Amino acid sequence: MREKLIVLCGPSGVGIGEIAARIFAEREDVVPVVPVTARKMKEGERDGVGFFFYELEDWNMMKASGDLIETTEFAGNDYGTSRRLVEEQLVRGKHVLAERELGRAAQIKKNMPEALCVYVEPSQSVLEERLRALSKSEREFALRLQTAEKLRAEADFCDLRVNSDDVESAVAAIGHLLDFNE
Repeated sequence: MREKLIVLCGPSGVGIGEIAARIFAEREDVVPVVPVTARKMKEGERDGVGFFFYELEDWNMMKASGDLIETTEFAGNDYGTSRRLVEEQLVRGKHVLAERELGRAAQIKKNMPEALCVYVEPSQSVLEERLRALSKSEREFALRLQTAEKLRAEADFCDLRVNSDDVESAVAAIGHLLDFNE
């Protein structure tokens, strides 16, 4: 079997977290990507649990060396995915699963073309139902729906689209992708 980096992406509320949790619970051969960050560790956090923490100088060296296959900045802090950490898991015989927003998934695909990007979305009616449940107003619902439609149009780089109306079916589809030998 050839180990794979699978990147799940899609709009908020489509069930990516639930799908990933089910895959991790059902498959010992799949591990999560632990992101890296240059932010300071908060009280109660541990290096390697949730994030690997780096000093800004080390972060900049990782970035300059090409080790970071995707990066983002949020609230003045840098976050990303380390190629080295992904490849270490692949060499150990593990599939690696990442949950990333669409722009970050596109960076991974550009910098690591062998990664398999999976766009996760429910049918239109289920999407609207889920977004209504997440929204506090009609305006917020309309903005969430508009964002989801924009993301769908920008997801052409993804290798596969998986319907998330039924979590079991989505988990099975991703499992088949993991088990497929290239």
